[in-house]
Amino acid sequence: MATHDDQLQLLEEMSRMGSAGRAEGEDAAQFPRTFLPVPEHLRAFDPDVVLVVGPRGAGKTELFRAVVEEGLLPKVSERIPGLRLPPLDRSKWLSGYSSRGTGFPSEPLFRAFFEGQTATDEVFLDLWIAYLVRALKDELPCDELSPIFAPQGGDIGAVLGAYRQVTSQALLALDALDERLDREDRYVLVAYDELDTLARDDWARTRMAVRGLVALWATHSRRWRRLRAKIFLRSDLYERAATAGGADFAKLMANRVQISWSDQNLLAMLTRRLVNTGDRLLQYCRQKIEVEDAGDLGFFPVIRKAQDVRPLIERIVGIYMGASVKKGLAFRWVLDHIRDGHGQALPRPLVRLFEAAAYIQQKSGSLPRWPRLLEPRALRRALDKVSEDHVKSAFDEWPWLERLQRALATRREVPWERREIERHLDKALHETWEHSDVRPPATSGREMVDYLIEVGIFRPRRDGRVDVPDLFLFGLGLKRKGGVAKK
Repeated sequence: MATHDDQLQLLEEMSRMGSAGRAEGEDAAQFPRTFLPVPEHLRAFDPDVVLVVGPRGAGKTELFRAVVEEGLLPKVSERIPGLRLPPLDRSKWLSGYSSRGTGFPSEPLFRAFFEGQTATDEVFLDLWIAYLVRALKDELPCDELSPIFAPQGGDIGAVLGAYRQVTSQALLALDALDERLDREDRYVLVAYDELDTLARDDWARTRMAVRGLVALWATHSRRWRRLRAKIFLRSDLYERAATAGGADFAKLMANRVQISWSDQNLLAMLTRRLVNTGDRLLQYCRQKIEVEDAGDLGFFPVIRKAQDVRPLIERIVGIYMGASVKKGLAFRWVLDHIRDGHGQALPRPLVRLFEAAAYIQQKSGSLPRWPRLLEPRALRRALDKVSEDHVKSAFDEWPWLERLQRALATRREVPWERREIERHLDKALHETWEHSDVRPPATSGREMVDYLIEVGIFRPRRDGRVDVPDLFLFGLGLKRKGGVAKK
């Protein structure tokens, strides 16, 4: 029988098992031990795949970091035979755009640049080629193209002006590089992540930027054989860019990779984090699941189906989310209550749910009977914290969401009649956002509801009403009757 202190130490480990579920905040030493290689996701690194699409929190940045920044593909691919990958010992991965670091323009610099000139498809195409050349500096003749390399990465005007001085030389140099890579049997793969950070408050300009990048690679993916691209796109941005993208998008869409998570993979991801956080949690989990030691990659739980994780979840929480089955099965609850309006559950909220619940349980002044670590009410209170954090983090990507939160303040209880909420949002578009520079991508209440359903913030019900999933409910200041008690 474990002691009170043993339980507290296990909860302490659980409360810090992942950097609030965010890959970009993960410690570099720990990252290889928590990254879960999913076969369907790693297909993104097939040389012929250009578009990699997924919703917020699906793990696009984690994939980008694992391969481009941490160089983990050779090691993780050993665990997944049969993947079609470039020769890993003769491939170089580069960043074509990321908001991290100073090699690329920040959002304020991007906005300031376009205050002085009109955004056009031609401008964006030139910009992407210029920054591609800069990313490939070590592979290109520096003397001939030196004007492009001289400016700071954030000085868009200087970079663009320099590129236009040597446009022909730059394009010829890129062609020559591809020919040389082919002779040397090498690949250079250029990855683009966080494209939504270019102009968060300007959908038209963001779509134009994405369209220019896709146009570049739709043309050159046929021209270049060894110089390849990976464009990581958020799902809603992909859908809207695809609608306006025309033939260029159609050429790349057929062979895209969609980043989605099965329940089995989500629970395997959660368990992998648990067993790699500390020795105590590793031993605690081993009582209910099989674990393999993968050396530098840490421990891997052996999960063949989602149900394999049920004994562990029930050891942590118990069978039910209350005194009986009426409050739901804990094993189902943990995923069902972090699903978005499309029924998708994602890694970031799941990790955050258990981190927050462990912290709440630690501070509660009481502990459940061993071997349980969490009481259902701790998970229920943690869900509110997850929702609050999820909505706040979405403000960066959807700045207009903060005003939506205010607009819904007088319609707090869900579900709503669809016509009612459409009229309410129609009024809000003319009042709440009337004098705002940050407007949602809609011009009417009906369009707004359609878009919120499209991105999973709202959910249509079979009876025609509109609901809000728990993932967004508390964070938007809304409520629903019933559920597991919080106290």
